[in-house]
Amino acid sequence: MRLFVAVDLSDDAREAIAVEQARIAEALGPKASMRWVEPGAAHLTLVFLGNVEAGRAASVIETVGAGLDLPAFDLVLEGAGVFPPRGAPRVLWIGATAGAAALIALQREMASRVAGLGIAVDARPFHPHLTIGRWRESRPSDGRRALAAAPAGAIARVRVDHATLYESRLSPSGPDYTALTRATLTQRL
Repeated sequence: MRLFVAVDLSDDAREAIAVEQARIAEALGPKASMRWVEPGAAHLTLVFLGNVEAGRAASVIETVGAGLDLPAFDLVLEGAGVFPPRGAPRVLWIGATAGAAALIALQREMASRVAGLGIAVDARPFHPHLTIGRWRESRPSDGRRALAAAPAGAIARVRVDHATLYESRLSPSGPDYTALTRATLTQRL
């Protein structure tokens, strides 16, 4: 099973992202080799577990789905960037501003739970971002043009009150996500 933990987006946030994708796509032009993330499938990944044996799924679901002693928070999606930041870009993303520290705390908790099960997690520092597109092929100028077309202000606000464990099934028509469990942020302010 291919698994990951993510923050879900509201319908309003998905609509705002779709508007920005269309605006950037127009600026890049029809020859751009960009594969856009379907707004309905957009999510903010916290921890990618990768392939997990089906026999371990029950313990992963139980551990990841336990309540979180963290307060719910608002996250503002704002600004854009590309990975890698130099050279020909592969990924176009929207960043997180207000609420980013709380998101990082949530990511650390979920990564700790996963690591406690003996599943390796990415050791690199977490950089809160929402992937909105991937280049099939690109030149350094593509990244500059995409960033020039990106919005200057806040794109959307998302209320984060849970994290979801998903199974991802890849197919030629794109990934299909199935929610397996949800960990609710339970701390009262």
